[in-house]
Amino acid sequence: MSQMFEIREDFYLDGQPFKVISGAIHYFRVVPEYWEHRLKMLRNMGCNTVETYVPWNFHEPHEGQFDFSGGLNIRQFILLAQQLDLKVILRPSPYICAEWEFGGQPSWLLNDPQMRVRSNYQPYLDKVKNYYQRFFAEVKDLQITSGGPIIMVQVENEYGGYANDKDYLLAVVDLLKVNGIDVPLVTSDGPWHDMLANGSLPEQALPTINCGSDVKTHFKKLKEFHGKTAPLMVMEFWIGWFDAWQDQAHHTTDVATCAQELDDILSEGHVNIYMFHGGTNFGFSNGANYYGKLLPDTTSYDYDAPLNEYGEVTEKYLAFQQVIQKYRSFEIEEIPDIKRLGPKTIELTARTGLTTNLAKIGTAHQGTYPLNMEAMDQPFGYVYYTSEVGGKRKIEDFRLIETADRASVYVNDQPILTKYDTDMADSVEFELVNEKNQLQILVENMGRVNYSVTMNSQRKGIVGGVILNGAFQTNWCSYALDFSKLAQLDYELEVVGKTPTFSQFEFELIDIGDTFIDMSQWGKGVVVVNGFNLGRYWQVGPQTKLYIPGPKLRKGLNEIVIFETEGQEQQQIMLTDLPDIKNGMRSS
Repeated sequence: MSQMFEIREDFYLDGQPFKVISGAIHYFRVVPEYWEHRLKMLRNMGCNTVETYVPWNFHEPHEGQFDFSGGLNIRQFILLAQQLDLKVILRPSPYICAEWEFGGQPSWLLNDPQMRVRSNYQPYLDKVKNYYQRFFAEVKDLQITSGGPIIMVQVENEYGGYANDKDYLLAVVDLLKVNGIDVPLVTSDGPWHDMLANGSLPEQALPTINCGSDVKTHFKKLKEFHGKTAPLMVMEFWIGWFDAWQDQAHHTTDVATCAQELDDILSEGHVNIYMFHGGTNFGFSNGANYYGKLLPDTTSYDYDAPLNEYGEVTEKYLAFQQVIQKYRSFEIEEIPDIKRLGPKTIELTARTGLTTNLAKIGTAHQGTYPLNMEAMDQPFGYVYYTSEVGGKRKIEDFRLIETADRASVYVNDQPILTKYDTDMADSVEFELVNEKNQLQILVENMGRVNYSVTMNSQRKGIVGGVILNGAFQTNWCSYALDFSKLAQLDYELEVVGKTPTFSQFEFELIDIGDTFIDMSQWGKGVVVVNGFNLGRYWQVGPQTKLYIPGPKLRKGLNEIVIFETEGQEQQQIMLTDLPDIKNGMRSS
């Protein structure tokens, strides 16, 4: 049955005032088997609405190829929310930030050398138009006007912190309306500097704010910006923060302070708690920030949220529940805990090398110069480059030009050096000692920047070229590595030299449940469980264990494959029931 959601001086649902108390859950950061559990936990905390972003780059990973299956079945997620009597705030692309790879934009956009993302550049808008046509075919009938739960749709995201191109924002509004969006539109921006003025379209969409503290002051500014009586809403109430590799510790926020800020919000307006449940940056999905150097985000997106990464109640959850009870009555359903496996030690089954398996998981591209990832239509992960560089001599000037993000350099399968981000173009010396020498370079995309003015320069791999003794080295073979093909690895093939390896661990389970894999003794790489890429690990921390959701395990035979780039392989791994993060506190 269709309903009406209106924005007047306040929010109204079928003519009655409606206080939006929402929490963010990203369906793409949670295995679909746990969607119902997370949504029920949201409802139990007192929320009446769920908010989610939509990652364009995962729904259209290659131009014209769309995916709305499995963990990307957003329609099923929204219908499940409706079954649980939750309304939905939809925040679609083209840009979402979300500490997600490239802010949710597909990397293939960058194949256009003139591309200006998030702008009125017509080729960009044409790509958005094609995507919107396909995406909204999945969800437009789930708006509240058609009997669904979607009550609001956001225009872009925090655009005021990026630019002030109102023609672009109006073009996005037009595309939303052309594709059948008829529920109220909103924008969200920080309340600082010129962000509200830059990113808002007050005649088209309700301006809202994003912040984590000092809400009363920010609401005052929002009132002044409205210039009339209108709903006050914090679209992103930041109750925690994300972690980056090389941070000193997991970020946490004070429970009592957050609860008081929530009370302040609800006393005057409406809220979306960001995040209610953060989830996990599975695979190569993490984004990065850039403040003088690249700061890639960890695999965990726990965010110090009320419901932690693995779905357990925290002190913050209980405090928020008490605050919300002041503003609406709700029943608390008894929800069974998710089973967790006990500790288990698993011995190495086999190990093989990357270089001997290149033909099995890599697509080779021959050329005069090395190809960047986008030119090989490879969105994420790693690329491997080889070139014959002649006989013995001293290399007095080795440089990597326009290369991102981390490069491991080998000669004849022996490691020479590692370069990261800002030091790529620094000149380095080394010796070539054989009569014939092969230069090998493994480059990792550690996550495209998801928030900043550097978004148009996020091409990965070797973009410019390789300098040997002052000149560009030519004649390269560039391999796009496909981690979906790990089943094709041949463990009979040896590890050559000290190059990256794949370690296979096979084990039996008589029951399944959530668990954590301890990677503290390994160097750097990724973990793949039964073909599912869990995500990255890196010894620099702060994260040392990766969360394995129970549905990714199976009764009977299981396989874990670890890709290790730093040579710190182990003969066994430990699965444990103790995570890195426990109720907002790092465990020992």
